[in-house]
Amino acid sequence: MATLTGGQALARQLALEGLTDLFVVPGVQLDWAVDGIRQMGDAFRLRIPRHEQSTSYMADGYARAGGRIGVCMTVPGPGFTNAMAGLATAYACSSPLLSITGQIHSTTIGAGYGMLHEIKDQSSLVGSVTKWQGIAARPEQVPALVRQAVQQLRSGRPQPVGIEIAHDVLSGSADIQLIEPPAAFDGRLPADPAQVEAAAALLSSARFPVIHAGGGVLAAGASEALARLAERLQAPVIMTETSRGAISDHHALALDAVAGRAVIRRADVLLVVGSRFMSRMAPLPQWTSPSTQFIYLNVEAEAAAPPRKPGLLVQADAVLGLKALEAAVAARHASRAPLVQAARQWALQQFAEVQPQLAYVQALRGAIPEDGVLVNELTQVGYLATLAYPVYRPQTLITPGYQGTLGFGFPTALGVATALPDRAVVCITGDGGFGWGLAELATARRYALNLVVVVFNDGHFGNVRLLQQQTFGHTLGVELCNPDFVKLADAFGVPSERVDSPAGLQAALRGALARRGPALIEVTVGPMPSAWHLIGYHSAFKRPSPEPADPIGGMLPA
Repeated sequence: MATLTGGQALARQLALEGLTDLFVVPGVQLDWAVDGIRQMGDAFRLRIPRHEQSTSYMADGYARAGGRIGVCMTVPGPGFTNAMAGLATAYACSSPLLSITGQIHSTTIGAGYGMLHEIKDQSSLVGSVTKWQGIAARPEQVPALVRQAVQQLRSGRPQPVGIEIAHDVLSGSADIQLIEPPAAFDGRLPADPAQVEAAAALLSSARFPVIHAGGGVLAAGASEALARLAERLQAPVIMTETSRGAISDHHALALDAVAGRAVIRRADVLLVVGSRFMSRMAPLPQWTSPSTQFIYLNVEAEAAAPPRKPGLLVQADAVLGLKALEAAVAARHASRAPLVQAARQWALQQFAEVQPQLAYVQALRGAIPEDGVLVNELTQVGYLATLAYPVYRPQTLITPGYQGTLGFGFPTALGVATALPDRAVVCITGDGGFGWGLAELATARRYALNLVVVVFNDGHFGNVRLLQQQTFGHTLGVELCNPDFVKLADAFGVPSERVDSPAGLQAALRGALARRGPALIEVTVGPMPSAWHLIGYHSAFKRPSPEPADPIGGMLPA
């Protein structure tokens, strides 16, 4: 026990927990916390972006790509509300993120006195984008608050947690006992043997079992366990937007969501792993057969609740549940590789209709190494990339999930590059979304991050324009007044280049990645056709041509 300020206790407990990479915008309510960090010298590595929204985006990218807890710190009020978009994205994508937020003087919380940065009931806002929250009322409570937050992050579903500490608690002194974390802590939920037995019996008796893998597979680090079970069952694995790379697209059983539609309709048993099994705009995907039987493997029982169809529940961590099922199911020996390949070709026919996006997606894949990370923003190229960009390693395609957070891509990629300094990191964004965080070119340059941002510039909020035209026949508010992006990058000291074709992009991207460090590539484009009929979550967009015939009907046993 030692006499410490609350800020010193915060810094030292974070260090004990191993949370030494911090994304922070300092401010008056954080002064004592920042000074506590300063006193520890090289124990911490701080990244200071140019906007508070980037603290949470960077922490999310750091957490997902690096497999470690991301930490963001902001002042209360406007500081925290600026960071909420990134926290909401992390919540949607099961990302382990610790949000540390300052508070007004503890004696004035909730009084409505108009204190600096005061907002009504900040704690309720923290709770809206976290799975757990806590607040320290006295300096001596700070270590236990941090310890509990970390335990929550490492238990159950990995979603953000939030702690609040008032500035008088950070500046106040007390005799404080730090808490040594346990040498080993496993918060994973084991599978119930009876649930496993019932699910294994159904899978073993299935004629054509199929696995639908969601983002929870990646969040749990369950890729190897998933591949082993799929191989034992010879079950095709359909990967959603948030689970691409859960098994490599090189794998003989791997399917993207479009190819998966040809397969899922034929499944007699569907194992849904780590997924909400919900589409973005409708209660349920409509592609299953009425006779399909369901098994839901999820750490949360709600994932098997209505409006999903009834089925068996295995409530467990994805790794432990998949391993238990692998040990319990009967092995199959008839290869499903030819069937999977036919479904892939069926999907490729549909991707080929969406041009020039497919050519740009192929250019990206041709330039980015297999272990490189693509951070996929909401652009016309990005929409198709969620489906058609081949992914070979876990967490090498980063998306905003169901939040669909415009502007998330570039600042999130900064966090990815911080976590993976020796890997290629590429962010694609539109000129609209890039406008949210273009000042972060300064952050990329300041920290010499190995990151290339690709800006597709059509002078519009392109997707909004497309939707308005399709729905109403006219547009409003979609035109943009852009800077010269090449000159802008030059002003920040970031190398840049302008291209206007997929071949030009591939060549420029290869060159930028070879040089290392930050770079910007502007791609001038015109209006593009929609890919949303393939994504399948907006009824306004219809297929440009009839769907190809069922490719696998004759490949299944009676």
